[in-house]
Amino acid sequence: MRTLLFITWLILLSFVAKTQDKVTISGYLRDAKSGEELLFANIAADEGKIGTVTNAYGFYSLTLPKGKHTIHYSYIGYEMSSIEVELNSNLRKNVELRSADLVLDEVVVTDKKADDRISNTEIGVEKLNIKEAKLIPVLLGEQDVLKTAQLMPGISSAGEGGSGFFVRGGNIDQNLILLDEAPVYNASHLFGFFSVFNSDALKDMQLYKAGIPARYGGRGSSVIDIRMKEGNIKKFSASGGIGLIASRLTLETPIVKDKGSIIVSGRRTYADIFLPLAGDKYADNKLYFYDLNLKANYRLGQNDRIFLSGYFGRDVLGVKNLFGFNWGNKTVTLRWNHLFSEKLFSNTTLIYSNYDYKIEIEADTRSLELSSGIENYNFKQDFTWYANANNTIRFGLEAIHHTFNPGELSASGDMTASLIMDKHNGIESGTYLSNEQKFGDRFTINYGLRFTMFNNFVAERVFRFDDFGEITDTVNHDGGVFNTYYGFEPRVNASFVLNNNNSIKASYCRTNQYLHLVTTSSSGSPTDFWMPSSELIKPQIVDQYSIGYFQNFADNGYELSVEGYYKDLQNQIDYKNGADVFFNELIESQLVFGKGRAYGVEVMLRKNFGKLAGWIGYTLSKSERQFENINDGDWYSVRQDRTHDMSIVATYKLTKKWTLSASWVYNTGDAVTFPSGKYEINGDIINLYTERNGYRIPDYHRLDLGATLKLDSKHFDSDLTFSLYNAYGRKNAYSIDFRESEDNPGTTEAVKISLFTYVPSITWNFNF
Repeated sequence: MRTLLFITWLILLSFVAKTQDKVTISGYLRDAKSGEELLFANIAADEGKIGTVTNAYGFYSLTLPKGKHTIHYSYIGYEMSSIEVELNSNLRKNVELRSADLVLDEVVVTDKKADDRISNTEIGVEKLNIKEAKLIPVLLGEQDVLKTAQLMPGISSAGEGGSGFFVRGGNIDQNLILLDEAPVYNASHLFGFFSVFNSDALKDMQLYKAGIPARYGGRGSSVIDIRMKEGNIKKFSASGGIGLIASRLTLETPIVKDKGSIIVSGRRTYADIFLPLAGDKYADNKLYFYDLNLKANYRLGQNDRIFLSGYFGRDVLGVKNLFGFNWGNKTVTLRWNHLFSEKLFSNTTLIYSNYDYKIEIEADTRSLELSSGIENYNFKQDFTWYANANNTIRFGLEAIHHTFNPGELSASGDMTASLIMDKHNGIESGTYLSNEQKFGDRFTINYGLRFTMFNNFVAERVFRFDDFGEITDTVNHDGGVFNTYYGFEPRVNASFVLNNNNSIKASYCRTNQYLHLVTTSSSGSPTDFWMPSSELIKPQIVDQYSIGYFQNFADNGYELSVEGYYKDLQNQIDYKNGADVFFNELIESQLVFGKGRAYGVEVMLRKNFGKLAGWIGYTLSKSERQFENINDGDWYSVRQDRTHDMSIVATYKLTKKWTLSASWVYNTGDAVTFPSGKYEINGDIINLYTERNGYRIPDYHRLDLGATLKLDSKHFDSDLTFSLYNAYGRKNAYSIDFRESEDNPGTTEAVKISLFTYVPSITWNFNF
């Protein structure tokens, strides 16, 4: 920490002389109607020669020479605002933008300025416009930002019925999902058919699949940073929707007008309400999920603002009194924004996060209960220093206390027993320093360094094993730190603007991942559990190299990007052949360790404006792993290795009332392991398996259609959204099962199991 502060002090001294003849204009950019801050909006001066963007809290700071300037404030979907100022001293200027009535004539599928993709340093970054994402057809009409993100190149679903997703060939546990800075460990409802994110409560989402900024750490493949709305600070408002499977309601109101506000947003499914209609035998069954998002904020003055937000969600499944299964997330975030000066912005955050699940089984005179979870307490301190027009410096620190509960099992009745697996505790900490530096109008570089550390501590049993998985020693740690890992993580992104319409970018990023997901399903399930790095399980280390070419044409109406990447993955984890991983307190004995690689090319063609808008994305990729004890040490494809992955998304403004939408997806079938033979021992069938992931399930493709009808009303805005999921009824393989053939006893046949064909839906949405 002392080294970081010393470096920061040296950088400060180097800029003092350069800024003596300049002054700073700073403030917040807000929506004129609701008072919500506008994140990552653009501010430009002197005909665009000098500019900046608002940060994740809507704050901007722009240093200019003394004198007269014209400042332009712009944000897609809003009318541009221009002001003339005479800058002789530092000036605080808050600006409000009015929403532009663009939707009457066209669709806009981007929330950034037209040439932003050319001029910024970001590579491998996807920014999702929450409003426009609501036009994309989805399963049962439930808008889902994670499902929409999976339509982007390099991001693919783990499959229908799976909660996970893959980013550039990484595992599902290599994705860090943040909701108002709090980690969400299982982002699924109904086993992955829906995510936990209610779009009505969301404001902004950014997904980093390469060039991850130094302020983020802890995962090897991606970061998804989702921000909730703050709430209408000017007047009461309400919005929501009623659909076939769920209903939503969001309420926003000022606490004190123009000083503070609160938002409450809830969603619940009601399949359980209709279960009795299917017969008395279903009357006592349970099948529902709910979400509750809460957020309050208050401005203490010009320089201080506090936020308190929370998310609470749960799934409940039950079959009478025989079986019960529930899982859910809880997060709480307390933030304090403080301005030390026009150039130094501070954000202090306290975070609580919890994920847990519980299974209850009743059978005759016996009952069984199984539970597991992970709990976090997190402290973060982030600073942003707008040194001058060419340098924006960020630095800070973070500490997370993890408590891992791998599982507790208890049985009662005529067979009483219990098994409590040892809990694990760890502290993950990090500190970082980065600078975005501009060299003239063409070259910009964002460079930084993150240092991370992980400590295992508190009383714990540590097992040691031989090459055959047998225990050779047991060490009892009475307390304190007994194992430590640390690592440096350099990050660099660079952009060179060839001309107004073309640029090339490159990045290098190293990340250390100290948490690992133990799962029996490659697509993820609620019964997965997290484990920390330990004396045996080393941290995953991921190095990613990326390069890209970006072009805008037709007056910035179209964007073309081509990105190539290569990932080197160290200390990868897989299971031994025939591993027993379910509720095994000796889980480390079932693991093998090796390395991996992933590489590919992504192409994106996007049309931003006009009646017809959308994008075409294509990924050509390879993802492999190598373990000494699997496939005789040869490289093999992992499940998420999909040679071809393509998506086409389009929205069309048919009339002032009707908007049509469609999406089509295609990907190569997953790599899987099939049995190659079988034999019988004492009446039990034992399968023999081929090489690891030596086969493929059939290719996946699906077409979804949607239409939105805007309804006329003098008192509030509303629309009807129609969607048809899997419009041509493709029976995609959810899984492949093997069973004895009915027509030819004694032989085994493969059977494709599918989930959905045609799924229509209708939803009424309202806003007043």
